[in-house]
Amino acid sequence: MDRKGILVVVSGYSGVGKGTLMKELTARYGQYALSVSATTREPREGEADGREYFFKTEEEFEEMIGQGRLIEYARYCDHYYGTPKDYVEEQLSQGRDVILEIEQQGALKVKAKDTDVLMLFVMPPDAQTLVERLRGRDTESEEVIRQRLTQALEESKYVDRYDYMVVNADLDQAVEEVHHLIESQHNMINRNLDFAKQIQTELKDLVG
Repeated sequence: MDRKGILVVVSGYSGVGKGTLMKELTARYGQYALSVSATTREPREGEADGREYFFKTEEEFEEMIGQGRLIEYARYCDHYYGTPKDYVEEQLSQGRDVILEIEQQGALKVKAKDTDVLMLFVMPPDAQTLVERLRGRDTESEEVIRQRLTQALEESKYVDRYDYMVVNADLDQAVEEVHHLIESQHNMINRNLDFAKQIQTELKDLVG
């Protein structure tokens, strides 16, 4: 039975740890391809172009939009974020599950185009933990942190558009939960109708 790749969208509040979660998931399980997003924000310390993000100027990003080279894009905290199309399509065609770790605006655009996508939202165990994680990064001012919390409040109004939530209290447990949810999708009947019909045909031949 051929295994077809699944498109998985993962969103979550800034600072919730979704990036760390996705890196651990892809390191632990080889069938996942983590799509690298493009962005116009400046790289943080230790980030490399083409690894964490494709870092683009505003002009370069808008050129990608005009050429239709993005599956989705959105503007978040004064910067563009978007998903390059070619890599995603190539990985899905090879049977790999492709994970898009993207902001909520872009996630809902993907869902509007592809109703077959699996939508996951990563939650903190509580709001105070989210604040502590944002401050713990030590990369943003209190003003920026407040902006991200305000954005999180707005995003909280739309979490019902997602299929499942994953609470990132314990990294190991959260990784296993995400893996289980994606694996369960592979066994859905509507993803395996050809195989089911094949068994039906074989049964007819046996019965005569």
